[in-house]
Amino acid sequence: MKKKIAYIFPGQGSQSVGMLSEHLDTFPLIRGLFDKASVILKYDLYDIVYNGPAEKLNKTVYTQPALFIVSFALYQIHVKKFGVSPTFLLGHSLGEYTALACSKALEFEEAVFLVSKRAQLMQEAVPEGKGGMAAIIGLSDEILSDICHEVGGEVSPANYNSIGQIVISGDLAAVEKAMKLAKERGAKIVKQLPVSVPSHSPMMKGAAKVFAEHLNNSSILEPKIPVISNVNFELYNSVSEIKELLIKQLYRPVQWVNSIKYVIENNVKFFVECGPGNILSGLNKRINKEIKTYSGTELSKISEMLEE
Repeated sequence: MKKKIAYIFPGQGSQSVGMLSEHLDTFPLIRGLFDKASVILKYDLYDIVYNGPAEKLNKTVYTQPALFIVSFALYQIHVKKFGVSPTFLLGHSLGEYTALACSKALEFEEAVFLVSKRAQLMQEAVPEGKGGMAAIIGLSDEILSDICHEVGGEVSPANYNSIGQIVISGDLAAVEKAMKLAKERGAKIVKQLPVSVPSHSPMMKGAAKVFAEHLNNSSILEPKIPVISNVNFELYNSVSEIKELLIKQLYRPVQWVNSIKYVIENNVKFFVECGPGNILSGLNKRINKEIKTYSGTELSKISEMLEE
């Protein structure tokens, strides 16, 4: 029986200068995809990714298209080298666009344009120093929701990343108040994240309204491989639903825990983190210790897993 595998694609935070460089010589398709993207972006993203500096790559407008291209390229390598055919595709935030492109719901060039436009609108949505995000570890979903409500400002859960690990997002002053309350209520770790864009919060509704125009004018097809939505942790069923939920995804929380649970409930025990870093692998361990998550960059281990 064919092994059931879910490919998971990372979002912002997994980037690093030189990511995937160990495969550049063996797989020229990586450079080829960057060259295609540079025509659309009108700047040399390859140079930023492989020469830095990190401060530039870490700017949202560069991070998002860079991560998309690298993760998409890695998936193409897996298809070419191993002939993989996953049971499910899903991505964390930005990674959802990679999942949709790998499912052939989005053409590569259209996805590059949408990801770039999304990043630009998110960056411009809130003045520098106005928004913020923080990771809270050790509190239940309910307690943290109560804290956000109690603060009364624009702050809300943004990422349900793993059991007891939630990211909050919104107005910086409100985020700081919520951090203080979280410490008082017994959170194990309270850490402000080094970002100024309050992703997946109501402060992104203005950006979502503008982005909707681009999405509605784009050519999206039904996925060839099932893709799970961040917003409702269910499979996309139509093109109109993809457009609707990608708009909501900008200001609604990422339901990563429930998305992974959905995959597990459908008898999938093997995951491949298709992108740089191991952030999603770490989250998966805390969601369910029985599943196995492999790094997509370690091709020899992927080969062994597929042959087991």
